[in-house]
Amino acid sequence: MSKTRSVTVEELVRGLGLTVFTPDADMSRTINTVDINRPGLALAGYLRYHAAERVQLLGRTELSFFRGMDPREQALRVFAFCSYEQTPCIIVSRGDMPPETLLKEAMARGLAVLGSNQVTTRAAAIISNFLEERLAPETLVHGVLVDVYGIGILITGSSGIGKSETALELVKRGHRLVADDAVVIRQVSDESLVGSPPPLLQYLLEIRGVGVLNAMTLFGAGAVRTHKKVAMVIHLEAWREDVAYDRLGIDEETIRILDLDLPSLTIPVRPGRNLAVIIEVAAMNHRLKRIGFNAAQAFSDQLAQAIEEQDD
Repeated sequence: MSKTRSVTVEELVRGLGLTVFTPDADMSRTINTVDINRPGLALAGYLRYHAAERVQLLGRTELSFFRGMDPREQALRVFAFCSYEQTPCIIVSRGDMPPETLLKEAMARGLAVLGSNQVTTRAAAIISNFLEERLAPETLVHGVLVDVYGIGILITGSSGIGKSETALELVKRGHRLVADDAVVIRQVSDESLVGSPPPLLQYLLEIRGVGVLNAMTLFGAGAVRTHKKVAMVIHLEAWREDVAYDRLGIDEETIRILDLDLPSLTIPVRPGRNLAVIIEVAAMNHRLKRIGFNAAQAFSDQLAQAIEEQDD
């Protein structure tokens, strides 16, 4: 199940090492959007579409404009600008000092005023990247995430089907483990999901009959990863004689995780099948499809052409 996330101003300060100009401000205010607002129009007095719920970033342009006002006008502008309770904080870039008028009004309302030594565009990028990572929608999936030939593969299936044992075999064959048993998946952009293990389970593998193993201790630092973009899902299920499994691979299935549809394969499990090798081949075939070569489609086209030529 996915959950909504938020970041407090205090977490933003700690995460980015920002300067705090208002130590008595309410640092528990939450940030719920990755968007950043440059409030030039708000300081000019136009507040009709002011995005008060965003982090407010003041650069050289805004500050020079503000300092050009007379004191009475400054007081009116900051009174209106700081009056929104949903505004999480104000950040001043370039290591500049915020105007005294702004500081007084912000402190009176418990609004945090922070400082960054970065130039404005760089500060905006750093803040956005931090918020995108922290605010990304996430969900917890029961499965195993492995990096096979650079392809992040999420292996799912019922308990005891052999997910962890398959991951162990893949690690022995030179691939890398990301997470076993539980995978935290975050949607970091409109087109990508990133999986990582819960902190308590990092580098650990559970093998029934053996116990909990530390993959990094057993196989070295090159056998594990802390996170990986999820490119496809492979579902393991017990072989059923009454099911007609896909033998050509022309029809591509997908599975929806958060707001993205990922390519999905279902692999039936029965004694004698080497799942690690099958998953390796699936990863290589996925890479070929990404660069434009689909073996199943090519075979289908050749077969259709052969039948057409025979009919002629």
